[in-house]
Amino acid sequence: MTDVEELGWNPKTVGELDHRLLRAPTLKLRSLKSGGSDTIYCVDLRIRRPNADQYLSATELHSVEHFLLEGFQRNLPDNFVSVGIMGCRTGFYLVFSNEGRAASISSALEDILTRMQNARAVPYARIDQCGDYRNHNLALAQEVAREVLKSKATWLDAV
Repeated sequence: MTDVEELGWNPKTVGELDHRLLRAPTLKLRSLKSGGSDTIYCVDLRIRRPNADQYLSATELHSVEHFLLEGFQRNLPDNFVSVGIMGCRTGFYLVFSNEGRAASISSALEDILTRMQNARAVPYARIDQCGDYRNHNLALAQEVAREVLKSKATWLDAV
């Protein structure tokens, strides 16, 4: 059995929580599943507070998703599995294999968001790489990154 506290997560915030209590921007462990020698971790990257009428636009979600995909593949190549957009437009689900340490994931995220500030283009945004290549905006993605970086000190305080 995995000890989530040893991984750096608050056990009171693991799993499904009352969305009226969630803070943002935050990172929290949503779930973990062990099978054989592998453990899969799903991390909730909440950018905006649920039901606060400040949702991310489709363009912001799409462009930030591309940066997260490229960045986690670069920073955690042996562990990163996937990034998924939350349908409520408040954040992302990050999926990792055999890497559930809050410090490691936070460090990788900080690197991604910091590098975004000097980016000249959204990664994987060409017609041969993206199914909606015209729906990207570097400046909007960079603004979201700055918003998240400002609250780095409280990323793990989900409620």
